[in-house]
Amino acid sequence: MGATTIGMMDAAYFVGRNEILSWVNSTLELSLSKVEEAASGAVYCQLMDVVHPGMVSMHKVSFDAKSEYEMIQNYKVLQDVFNKLKIGRHIEVSKLVKGRPLDNLEFLQWMKRYCDQINNNHVNPTYNAAERRESCKGGKETNRRVVGMSSSGQSSVKSASNANVKTSSGAARRVTTDNSTPNMNGSGRSGGSSEAHVNVTKHTKEQASASIEDHVKQITELKLSVSNLEKERDFYFTKLRDIEILCQAQELSHIPVVKAVQRILYAAEDESSVIAEAQAMMEELDRDILSPGSQNMDDDSKDLLE
Repeated sequence: MGATTIGMMDAAYFVGRNEILSWVNSTLELSLSKVEEAASGAVYCQLMDVVHPGMVSMHKVSFDAKSEYEMIQNYKVLQDVFNKLKIGRHIEVSKLVKGRPLDNLEFLQWMKRYCDQINNNHVNPTYNAAERRESCKGGKETNRRVVGMSSSGQSSVKSASNANVKTSSGAARRVTTDNSTPNMNGSGRSGGSSEAHVNVTKHTKEQASASIEDHVKQITELKLSVSNLEKERDFYFTKLRDIEILCQAQELSHIPVVKAVQRILYAAEDESSVIAEAQAMMEELDRDILSPGSQNMDDDSKDLLE
């Protein structure tokens, strides 16, 4: 089944946000932190440029698009590519430009499935994403911003590492100083303090050990719970996938009941009226079957046969 015709219950739509963002950032050399940052359409255009080099008019793409009008221009470029490649996927521009996370996540999930199919799950090693963005409006600024964020991240890591080293060194010096301080009063309190310190340390270790055991037990229980949930999810997903395949059969696709089931399967998450619409489809079928006109038509058909 091609990526342009995958159903909403396909495994492609179960890819998480973190995996999607990691894939986009590694493929396009970007630093997106949210899926809605792709709402301008520029990211979608460049993803198509990765799998179909030269097909996208990158000089018409704007990575600096802020207004809906500028974003729509990017989607016009994307739609033009879809038309050239005869891709039947509908682009819901009015929803995507609003920056809603769910809509952009779904479209990115589809994009990943399409790109994986075209490239056989391999990234084009000769594609230079930063260089290709140079010809786009705002592309150079985007590249500088990505480089700046990368440098800032490395500096933060180095600073944190140096701070940890200094803290550890200071603690070590304090411990050394405390341990090397001689007992000046000669009253034998040093031995008593050491024994008390050993007892406290032993008690603390026992508490820590018990706490670790509790955490390990909780983690094990959570892992078992997650495993059971994943099995249950896969079970119901398989059932729904079987139903979807059955409903796509040519000999059944025209039946109203099948259409009602498909309406429920392909409904978006925020469509609260889908059940009512499916019921209305079935009630309309019942009215057509029981209407007097249908009975008269049957009688006429009988007369013609006689």
